[in-house]
Amino acid sequence: MMYNSRITGMGFFVPDNVVTNDNLTKMMDTSDEWIQERTGIKERRWIPEGSDETSATMGAKAAKIAIERSGLSKDDIDFIVFATLSPDYYFPGCGVQIQEMLEMNTIGALDVRNQCSGFVYALSVADQFIKTGMYKHILVIGSEYHSNGLDKTTRGRGVSVIFGDGAGACVLSRTEDSKKGILSSHLHSEGKYADKLIVASPSIKHWVPEIIANEKEDVSYFPYMDGTFVFKNAVVRFSEVIMEALTANQVRPEDIDLFIPHQANLRISQFIQQKFKLRDDQVYNNIMKYGNTTAASIIIALTEAWESGKVKEGDIVLLAAFGSGFTWGSVLMRW
Repeated sequence: MMYNSRITGMGFFVPDNVVTNDNLTKMMDTSDEWIQERTGIKERRWIPEGSDETSATMGAKAAKIAIERSGLSKDDIDFIVFATLSPDYYFPGCGVQIQEMLEMNTIGALDVRNQCSGFVYALSVADQFIKTGMYKHILVIGSEYHSNGLDKTTRGRGVSVIFGDGAGACVLSRTEDSKKGILSSHLHSEGKYADKLIVASPSIKHWVPEIIANEKEDVSYFPYMDGTFVFKNAVVRFSEVIMEALTANQVRPEDIDLFIPHQANLRISQFIQQKFKLRDDQVYNNIMKYGNTTAASIIIALTEAWESGKVKEGDIVLLAAFGSGFTWGSVLMRW
């Protein structure tokens, strides 16, 4: 028997420290107008310097909320899938840290390194484990600690103004209702453009001590993005993977109750909304408040939308993401 999986609980956590565009003007040559015009972002949350907060600790806080809202206990969780590009350690991954922090049973923990599409990939992986009957309840987390690894000078402003810190989590549970839950997921990649959005170091060939010993002009350990190229590819791949999900389930754009795109750039979201002729009430964006939180962005937005009553029983919800790799994907579900 093939089961379906549905989200039974969600939660998110963001640091209290709000960093506005005006705050950034004190660090680099930029302006509120410049940032808003290009990205739609007004502010983001950054973990304060000296804080003990990390991707894992934020993920654990979001996970506790999600588990509590699901009506389950931590002992009911069978498996952990943790998506991040900013793990606490080079290895081990954050998944095992969650198992320890939440004092869970010795369940399996899997880490997903798919950057901006990380949560879509993680949700898809969890869905397959549940569909095949292997697990009943899976904790899926997306969490990012960007701020400590950004070039906060004028040299790095094209990237650094975009990213924020935060975490979101959900519990994905088995259901025998074939009409509810995740209807399909669609995943893609195109590695020939890996260098268009990349952090080249640290890596096995370029460890941190070598970075420190190098000249300060070595920027390989800061994020690099060919913004125009990424934008052009994002709008094409977003459109394709959305159509793939709609076609596979015989759903029309007007049937979508809520579309939550990865919060990379408000201009991308607006372009896709116009292309599919979606009304404002069909699309949820919160990049204005949190910036791009990469693997956390979709689950933070979905949680916030649900908390504000924008997601109701029976709604058709579409998630889609595009990012470094390039990787992209979509998930269509009936709430």
